[in-house]
Amino acid sequence: MSAFEDVAAVGDLPEGEMIGVELSNGQPVCIFNNKGDIGAVGNLCTHALFHLSQGVLHPDGTIECLWHGARFDCRTGAAKRHPAEWPVPVYDVRVEGGRVLVGPEKPAEETAS
Repeated sequence: MSAFEDVAAVGDLPEGEMIGVELSNGQPVCIFNNKGDIGAVGNLCTHALFHLSQGVLHPDGTIECLWHGARFDCRTGAAKRHPAEWPVPVYDVRVEGGRVLVGPEKPAEETAS
């Protein structure tokens, strides 16, 4: 059994867009297409638990939470603007056969900037 879950079609994720999905373990994940790079981070802002997928993916690769304006680096999960102080988790992602597959959460040392 693969540790990766099929969560969406690549066609559901145009460049510059994000969607929220839920993994089989109930974990909310935000998948994004940042200039053709498809990735995934935790979907809950670490400041106030608002869904990041309802926010904005900026051209600089940051995801802005619509509730209070916190920003996170979509590659590393690092908090880039207050009021957030803690990073969001980053997940392994594969694109196979036109499908987006989300895998396990990456260890923090792999995402450190």
